[in-house]
Amino acid sequence: MINRIRDIRKEKGWTLADLAEACDPPTTAQTIGRLETGMRNLSIKWMDRIAAALEIEPELLVRSEAAAHPQVVATLGQSGAEALRAPRDAILATDLGGDRPLMVLSVEESSGEYRPGDQIWLRQLGPEDTARAINRDVLVPRKGGRFAFGRLIDRQGTMVGVLPPGAGQKQQVVDDPPWIAVAEMLVRKL
Repeated sequence: MINRIRDIRKEKGWTLADLAEACDPPTTAQTIGRLETGMRNLSIKWMDRIAAALEIEPELLVRSEAAAHPQVVATLGQSGAEALRAPRDAILATDLGGDRPLMVLSVEESSGEYRPGDQIWLRQLGPEDTARAINRDVLVPRKGGRFAFGRLIDRQGTMVGVLPPGAGQKQQVVDDPPWIAVAEMLVRKL
């Protein structure tokens, strides 16, 4: 496995020392450098510490070296598929970045535009950011370990209204959810 510590650190504009100091407990820039270059083993414990410092999910720190990064080789427009002059890296779900946790909703039965086997990647938002999610597909936690999923259509005070994706579904109202996760990416096998 190749780690992405350096890429993510540089993306945030951090130095080795910045990351070392942000770790809990703090470590040295030399240790972070060794972890980045593979001179020191990146254990699960180190992944958790570094991910917490970078405020990302730990799995974003690693990628497989067995497969090359997918390339965008063409674009599809009104006149059909057109080749790019130079291929570029495709965005992967793990490249979404962001400062809030990612989560995945797996679709087992067709529901609206979603098909069995789809994965819906969602970004968790705090209650204060609910307005950003209006008219977007969201996952909202409910009491008893259940969830509401669908289009966020309303927000009044602490209550949010979610319209499920299937035809003829009734609006679900959730009072004071601790967070809302907004759909960012759909992964679908063809």
